Amino acid sequence: MVAQRPHIAKQHFDFTRFSSIGRALIVGVIAGIVVSIFRFSIEQGLRFVQWVYAQIHTNWLLLFPWIGLSVAVAFFVGWLVKNEPNIKGSGIPQVEGQLAGELDYSWWSVLWRKFVGGILGIGSGLFLGREGPSIQLGATIGQGVASKLKQTGSDRRSLIAGGAAAGLSAAFNAPIASTLFVLEEVYHNFSPIIWTTALVSAMASNFISLNFFGLVPVLHIPYGHNLPLSQYGNLIGLGIFLGIFGYLYQNVTLTMPNWYAKLRLPSWLDGLVPFLLVIPIGLIWPQLLGGGNAVILNLAAVTPALLALLGIFVLRFTFSTISYGSGLPGGIFLPILSLGAILGAIYAQFMVAVGWMPTNLIPNFIIFAMAGYFAGIGKAPFTAILLITEMVGTLHHLMPLAVVSMTAYLVVDLLGGAPIYEALLEKLIQPRLPEHSGIQDRLELPIFEGSKLEGHQVRDFKWPAESLLIAIRRGERQVIPHGDTLMRAGDTLIILTDRDNRAWVRHQIAHLTVATP
Repeated sequence: MVAQRPHIAKQHFDFTRFSSIGRALIVGVIAGIVVSIFRFSIEQGLRFVQWVYAQIHTNWLLLFPWIGLSVAVAFFVGWLVKNEPNIKGSGIPQVEGQLAGELDYSWWSVLWRKFVGGILGIGSGLFLGREGPSIQLGATIGQGVASKLKQTGSDRRSLIAGGAAAGLSAAFNAPIASTLFVLEEVYHNFSPIIWTTALVSAMASNFISLNFFGLVPVLHIPYGHNLPLSQYGNLIGLGIFLGIFGYLYQNVTLTMPNWYAKLRLPSWLDGLVPFLLVIPIGLIWPQLLGGGNAVILNLAAVTPALLALLGIFVLRFTFSTISYGSGLPGGIFLPILSLGAILGAIYAQFMVAVGWMPTNLIPNFIIFAMAGYFAGIGKAPFTAILLITEMVGTLHHLMPLAVVSMTAYLVVDLLGGAPIYEALLEKLIQPRLPEHSGIQDRLELPIFEGSKLEGHQVRDFKWPAESLLIAIRRGERQVIPHGDTLMRAGDTLIILTDRDNRAWVRHQIAHLTVATP
């Protein structure tokens, strides 16, 4: 008798992921073109502004029309903000809120106003960064593509997240860090569909950007000497130093709108303040204008004396918070990195002065401090490590970056600092009650190690009445939950709710999924 072969079910190809990758490529290419033009326009605008200040030094009569032009630009950008408040600031909190279901906006209205307002504000020499607006531009392009392709729910959110990664990738030529930033800081979830879409969009966008700006890393700082193990104690000291100043930066940035309120100006005219204050800075120190890219490279090439560094830090710290607090379209990402570089130079110069560090390691500490300062303020250490690695263009400093970043992160955490973009989002939104649009949508919430849900059955908790737990993603498979289903750390809850109710449900069960201290 011949043994029967077991029947093997015929497998069919699943093109779902391929179609999402195709849409991600479209978003990445468009975002790469738009953000590259945005970045190029800002660079040309800054060169023009510095040229104007050089001309004023030869003919002081040019100062008065320049002041008039600055006031006119401030009025125009303020008018853009007044008509579309969602272009205020960096745009990262708005994207985060959109992905969380906290807010929504018209994509075209934001896209063109953010593009024009960002070029005029950042290109005028204000201490604002291009990366936040680039993220919002990319996310808005993702939203526009989703609208044109009739994508809704999780497919729409994946394109928005992919666009955000594409925007940051084109701004900094850092596709891996851009993907991780969206997952770690913006989306707060390592959903497979999100990270594949974000990575593909970021790579496509980066390819476009490289054709615009070339292959040289954005912050190409020569790294001549590896850090000896005997200097690792200084990494801890640098991390503590950065953590303290990072907590200070968080508090000043978050309270700056209260200071502007005391001016009794209409909020859309707050931009007049930085536009006027930047004029004396441009006349005296034109090389310090802008988000800080050139400042970082100049510091690494020729590090000023300690007293000069302290003056530069006070100026950039003060004016960057004034610039961002005005609500003008511009980010704090690059200003944070430049402040971190200055703090690293200050720390290193002091250690050299007291004989605890050789002079040739100063560029190393400038690099390490950029990652540490961003890790503390943004509470995103993984992104900080990868971002600086890609922007500088070398892998030799991964261990020192990790030590400084984690130290600064822990210091800010001990002082009670919150992730800066989450804190800014909380200022944008108001508590919401349950709503009903009649359209269902999914909400994905991860269960972290130490959360109240870990090790308990589904029936042990009272779930919000406005939600239905339909699945638990566990690795590569999905579990259909029952009352006795045991929940584990690492699971992702898939909850069905009303589309307009996602934010409310998320807030209701957030205290169950976060890890307990």
